[in-house]
Amino acid sequence: MPISPSVRIRIAWLLLLAALLGTGWLLGAVLMPFLLALTVAYALHPAVERMARWHIPRLLGASVALVLLAVALVALGSLIVSVLDTTLPQLQRQVPGLLSKLTDWLGAVAARMGLQSHFDLATLGTALSRSISGDPQRWAMQVLSSARTGGSTLLSVLGNAVLVPVLTLYLLLDWRELMQRATGLVPPRHRERLGGLLDECDEVLGRYLRGQITVMLLLAAFYAVGLSLAGFQLAVPIGVFTGLAVAVPFIGFGIGLLLALLAGALQFQSLYALGAVAVVYGLGQVLESSYLTPRLLGRRIGLHPLFVIFLLLAFGDLFGFLGVLLALPAGALMLVVARHLVHWYRGSALYLP
Repeated sequence: MPISPSVRIRIAWLLLLAALLGTGWLLGAVLMPFLLALTVAYALHPAVERMARWHIPRLLGASVALVLLAVALVALGSLIVSVLDTTLPQLQRQVPGLLSKLTDWLGAVAARMGLQSHFDLATLGTALSRSISGDPQRWAMQVLSSARTGGSTLLSVLGNAVLVPVLTLYLLLDWRELMQRATGLVPPRHRERLGGLLDECDEVLGRYLRGQITVMLLLAAFYAVGLSLAGFQLAVPIGVFTGLAVAVPFIGFGIGLLLALLAGALQFQSLYALGAVAVVYGLGQVLESSYLTPRLLGRRIGLHPLFVIFLLLAFGDLFGFLGVLLALPAGALMLVVARHLVHWYRGSALYLP
């Protein structure tokens, strides 16, 4: 049975798509810096274009945008270091006392239940104190040992830390030319249709990035103020970290919650810490899911929680931790493409009788 030219064209496009997906699967680690640089360049591109309209050279504008982004990332890292630097020494000093109280409580519970049990957590306390020891010399030896055993991983991280900014700079400098070349590869008869799809993707992704940044800043202020009103000494660093970490769904919020519980347990050593954290973080979740996300991100970008978990696992497996950061923007684009595919399917001979 002869194959019509239109079917041949569709088969060719399907084979090309399969080849691209296969290449991405095999070269995930190699492509990751380029995908991350493309995402960063897309986010910084409007700022560079605005500075160009102010007659600021593109090289200077791109450099300023990258420096500001680096400062923001360093500030976030400093928040994490400040929390750990304050919390770990307190934890080391108070672990024996906390375990002693836990031992007494477990013994009392066992006695009320008529059990003759003896709980001795002293050995566990000693091991925990040693593992979180703040001795700088010991930590330095551990870092050097890890660098020797996992040298390839360390070199990969350092290489990406240098490569991604360089790639982003080149993308920002040649953004217009690259977009024109990419558009020129599209067959003329499909440019209008593809242009509409790309415009919709640009609108959705731009709304997502702007809305996500706004949500992060508002939640950072909320958690910082809420923990401060609850009397937490580390309210500002933990609150700001939690708000900014919501960019990584579930994981970022979970880490912030654990830090708040740990800081509260060390400071108050009572159930008040658990209640205060439950109230602040519970209200934060209600505020985010019921008001901020629908208003600032919009219903059109909303992804089902099951799909979000799948994206996090899939992108994490393919591209590592950086893939987790790109999972939701990629999901927003996939949602746009899926809507167009469903519209095409319902108008095709595959669906119609």
